[in-house]
Amino acid sequence: MTTRSQLLRLALVGALMLGGLGSLLAGVLLSSATEPMPVSSTAPAHEIPSVGTSPVREASPSVPAARGVAELADPAWVTRVAKAGRIPERALAAYAGAAIAVRESHPGCGLGWNTLAAIGLVESEHGSIDGSAIGPDGVAAPPIVGVALDGKGVAAIRDTDRGELDGDTTWDRAVGPMQFIPATWAAAARDGNLDGVTDVQNIDDAALAAAVHLCGVGSDLTVGENWIAAIAAYNDDATYNNRVAEAATRYARLEG
Repeated sequence: MTTRSQLLRLALVGALMLGGLGSLLAGVLLSSATEPMPVSSTAPAHEIPSVGTSPVREASPSVPAARGVAELADPAWVTRVAKAGRIPERALAAYAGAAIAVRESHPGCGLGWNTLAAIGLVESEHGSIDGSAIGPDGVAAPPIVGVALDGKGVAAIRDTDRGELDGDTTWDRAVGPMQFIPATWAAAARDGNLDGVTDVQNIDDAALAAAVHLCGVGSDLTVGENWIAAIAAYNDDATYNNRVAEAATRYARLEG
């Protein structure tokens, strides 16, 4: 029987460093759980998706020097790619801006917007799950709160924050468009829109926190094993890793 760890070791990773005006981390494809493959010390030689770009917004007198992440990516690029990928523009601006921001805060991480967008899709359908939507201010409304992590088909995580973030004093729940559990949010929370508040329901704050978290776990995400480990730190499940990898690959191809 093929174990989860073996499946992860069989992964193909298309992870390319952000560079110039912003290359993208290409997606990764994991092997099928129903088709075991020989384990080797190196990833199988499969085709790696082409790299894309996430251009930085040009400076101008009308654009302030200190900008939230949603203001960092080129607006024309955001509009074009959002339409092509059926990603809400407001969410894409946050994903792309967060990837740009960690180029400075975490040099060498190699995180691309498409990985953040893939996580956003899998976790909350870009903030649209259960009738929610991300408004112009970046806040998901109604607030997104996941199921109780009570061990019934999900991980069992007892309450860690007295319900402060998720409203549950018995079990933890994943919260916001990027679905942070309270303990992870407490460690990774960031003020992505520079309003002085860290709001897990705000896509700017959540996307930047996710970027920082992924870079902190994976270090250099251009290395396949590191990319897999970073995604596993978000959700340690082979099926989840597959879904994120497939979405990240699809998004990277939008610029082909």
